Amino acid sequence: MKILITNDDGIYSPGIAALAKIALRFGDVRIVAPDVEQSSMGHAITHSRPLSIKKSPIVFEGIDAYRVNGTPADCVALGLHVYPDTNIVLSGINMGPNLGNSMWHSGTLAAAKQAVLLGVRGIALSTPVGKTEPDFKALDTYVEKALAELLSSTTLGLYNVNFPPEPSGIRWTRQSVRLYDGKVVPGIDPMQRKHYWITVKPLEAAEEGTDRWAIENHLVSITPLRLDLTNEAELVQKFHKLL
Repeated sequence: MKILITNDDGIYSPGIAALAKIALRFGDVRIVAPDVEQSSMGHAITHSRPLSIKKSPIVFEGIDAYRVNGTPADCVALGLHVYPDTNIVLSGINMGPNLGNSMWHSGTLAAAKQAVLLGVRGIALSTPVGKTEPDFKALDTYVEKALAELLSSTTLGLYNVNFPPEPSGIRWTRQSVRLYDGKVVPGIDPMQRKHYWITVKPLEAAEEGTDRWAIENHLVSITPLRLDLTNEAELVQKFHKLL
């Protein structure tokens, strides 16, 4: 199996090194990742300037690794161009969860989506981060189990996987869609200039069976996704209304 790995945290992230080490158990691994952090870039694609791909300054034992001066989606596009025999794209392990509504702006998930758009299976992997970086060694067994589950299929698919800090099991879940209170927090920088942080807080509890619920209950969450965003219920309703 030919595996391409990327992320949105950048080539220097310990998460991509941890994922690459585990992925080597399943096949040949190549890395093409952003040269700087690209968190929350969503599915941005560079079109107004040329991109470059250079050898990684970080050495990954037994792996060809490159850095790109672009977004996660750019990295997948270039990676699949350089390695057209790729069977699957893995994105992560992200330093921070990608659950519920955060899927809409996640650069980690966007890389997996870009793979599917280009005809290759895509899997995004993430874990929460606190004051210290995640204990990726402690997640090793469950990352391997999740990959074994997903890599056994040959169907073109898109998956979002999240790991709690101390997993006790794995669940297939649906996306948590709950309302948020959009919040802008003002502040003052050292030069006494105003600046702002954009943040949110949830207004509703996570429903059982969702990705957020799984993580809150120390379970690895695997959520199958699709590219079609059509609201089918409303479409059927409008169609019948026109008859």
